[in-house]
Amino acid sequence: MKILALDTSTRFMCLGLLDGSKIYEYNLETGRKLSSLLTVSIKRVLDTLGWRVNDIDYFACGLGPGSFTGIRVGVATIKAMSWIVNKPVVGICSLDILAGNVKDTDKPIIPVVDAKRNLIYTSIFKKKNGRLKRTKPYMLLNEEEFIAIAPARSIIFADALELYKEKLMRNLKEPVFLDRDYWYPKAHNIIELALERIKGKRWSSAFSIKPVYLYPKECQIKR
Repeated sequence: MKILALDTSTRFMCLGLLDGSKIYEYNLETGRKLSSLLTVSIKRVLDTLGWRVNDIDYFACGLGPGSFTGIRVGVATIKAMSWIVNKPVVGICSLDILAGNVKDTDKPIIPVVDAKRNLIYTSIFKKKNGRLKRTKPYMLLNEEEFIAIAPARSIIFADALELYKEKLMRNLKEPVFLDRDYWYPKAHNIIELALERIKGKRWSSAFSIKPVYLYPKECQIKR
């Protein structure tokens, strides 16, 4: 089985490929250059492995929340590639991908992504029988709202800590803050989550996957 997986919800382009049992990862900090670097990088990686696009059996894509422009560019790219070769797509919330950075713990796992405007994208996860389970919905919260719902002794990580770590440290009970190595999506997490969904036959077509936007509609693009 061959899978191409992509997440562009942060300032990093996170690209992963599964070839049988082997996982290849390519991460690149793109900043504002994502649009010009994305397709070039995908082609370079495919050429290195000797793959053609129609060799790919499944595509997997991080759907956000996160960078509004980054998500749209990444999702559009995956949609186009899957439509061209008529292959299925597995859409995965980027908070789930982030939560996979934490291994083997019984503590609540809470990614906190900077949503700008003094807001945080977040959810709460727990490990159960070695598998990640979400215990709260995907949320867009201000700092006070987050403090009100975060359990004691939670593992908290991702780029919103740059802004809120000190106040969270003062107001939460025994939080565990992870360093920057855990702050951004990892390609192997997308692959692992995609495999779970493929085994359960939970995939979509290029036309049915949609980005995860948590801002109210009046803050999004109006048609």
